[in-house]
Amino acid sequence: MRKRNTESIGEVLRQFFEENPFFKRKFAESRAVTGWSQLLGSMIASYTTNIYLRNGVLYVSLSSSVLRSELIMAKDRLITKLNEHAGMPVVNDIIFR
Repeated sequence: MRKRNTESIGEVLRQFFEENPFFKRKFAESRAVTGWSQLLGSMIASYTTNIYLRNGVLYVSLSSSVLRSELIMAKDRLITKLNEHAGMPVVNDIIFR
């Protein structure tokens, strides 16, 4: 038997993240980091050795210096795409190592 005021767990979690800006931001930061391989594809992801986000700066370690040079030139577009994927502006800069 269902109660009248029941909500799905998905709806409750969505409301929780929307009402708590700290968790909402952390969740968006997580989406930005995981979105790297989704947005850039498996070929570039295979050259990525480490990726993390700290204080609005995405640090990406790459094993190819040629790829690093190419990505530096496309940095502004990458920041825009990652922020769109995250759902809010969480990436301000990208540092390639």
